[in-house]
Amino acid sequence: MGSRQVSQSWQGMRITVAGLGVSGISAARALAGLGAVVTVVDGGDSGTHRERAAELAEEGISVRLGDAETLPEGTGLVVTSPGWKPDSPLFAAAAEAGVDVVGDVEIAWRLRGENAAPWLAITGTNGKTTTTQMLASILRAAGLRTAAVGNIGTPIVDVVLGEETYDVLAVELSSYQLHWAPSLRAHSAAVLNLAPDHLDWHGSMEAYAADKGRIYEGNTVACVYNVADPATEDLVREADVEEGCRAIGFTLGSPGPSQLGVVDGILVDRAFVANRQKNAQELAEVADVNPPAPHNIANALAAAALARAFGVEPKAVRDGLRAFRPDAHRIAHVADVDGVAYVDDSKATNTHAAEASLAAYEPIVWIAGGLAKGASFDELVQRSAKRLRGVVLIGAERHLIAEALARHAPEVPVVDVDRTDTGAMSEAVREAAGLAKPGDTVLLAPACASMDMFTNYNKRGEAFAEAVRGLAAERA
Repeated sequence: MGSRQVSQSWQGMRITVAGLGVSGISAARALAGLGAVVTVVDGGDSGTHRERAAELAEEGISVRLGDAETLPEGTGLVVTSPGWKPDSPLFAAAAEAGVDVVGDVEIAWRLRGENAAPWLAITGTNGKTTTTQMLASILRAAGLRTAAVGNIGTPIVDVVLGEETYDVLAVELSSYQLHWAPSLRAHSAAVLNLAPDHLDWHGSMEAYAADKGRIYEGNTVACVYNVADPATEDLVREADVEEGCRAIGFTLGSPGPSQLGVVDGILVDRAFVANRQKNAQELAEVADVNPPAPHNIANALAAAALARAFGVEPKAVRDGLRAFRPDAHRIAHVADVDGVAYVDDSKATNTHAAEASLAAYEPIVWIAGGLAKGASFDELVQRSAKRLRGVVLIGAERHLIAEALARHAPEVPVVDVDRTDTGAMSEAVREAAGLAKPGDTVLLAPACASMDMFTNYNKRGEAFAEAVRGLAAERA
């Protein structure tokens, strides 16, 4: 299937690329290769910055370090890396000069060839990467040439300009990327969920939701939404789509017409079947989803909906879900010690993700805390209190969770680990083991970012797994 081409001549065009990260370097090289005159600007001036600048200079790409605010003279287009805030001085200067600002996803969309692979696009506050990888697994099971791209893996510009050809792309898109991609028009798209996140970047929940909703603009076949999250359906209603494009819901309950859902442990489709008022198509069993936690079943249904919108047969949905293996630190079972399960969901870096994780187990000894990013924990604690056997708190802003627990779950025992050295996680695991009883789950679902104590959530999850293995060895 072909896609529409946005034609543009890049020869001699003066382009400023904001940011010397992976996506910025990818965009700079691609545009320079098409004949554009490229200047990369970055506020940093470290040894790493200089090494990257020297490499680009050898390819004829200018780099300006230490000044990310002044617009280079003659700039006709600014290409930004995803993390740069819309109110950055460079963009204010661009607006004053009448120069457009776009992102690497927009550039990739404009660079597609005439018979380019269509995009099946996914966004949401949580679950994007897992759902995109599930979708790619299903598409591969259908015999289609595909790749999971965008906010994960290889920069999408490199994929679009690469020699390998694809039948369809599974594209994960962040709210940042969507903000800077006005021309994007996907074959079909899904918004998995919406919860407050990155509000410091977007400025408000309304602006954040609006950027997520851009993924539906111009969809041709299906806009996939979450029945349990009405805000996602609202975004579908507001979108300007191609005639004939359908709204397709997914639900953990029994599906209505034009929905995918679950009936007696079976994932079923009442959207892409003949006579959907009366008929349903079995796709897979809940047991085919790895792991079969409720929020992950929802991810699987969203991936299945996009695959079915592209014409994939039911057997490929089942085979693709069976073949899928989640990335590390996403509700990953580490070990059982003395009848207690230890589960690593370090990727749960906000309250919405942590709530989904907590909903998958009962009873729980919860390890939580870190950098709160301005979040409130009252709703999370209220909704999860009945599942908690105990709580172990770590990290710089653990007091915020402690205060919410005191308000809404005063009967739940809380241990405060008042240290941030390398032994803190081991102490947290030991304290959790002391609170847990056989049949319980000790769950690392921090609801916070990790950078106060760890390089990233991966390192935090690795520290948890190492501590659990140490505990298992002691008690063997």
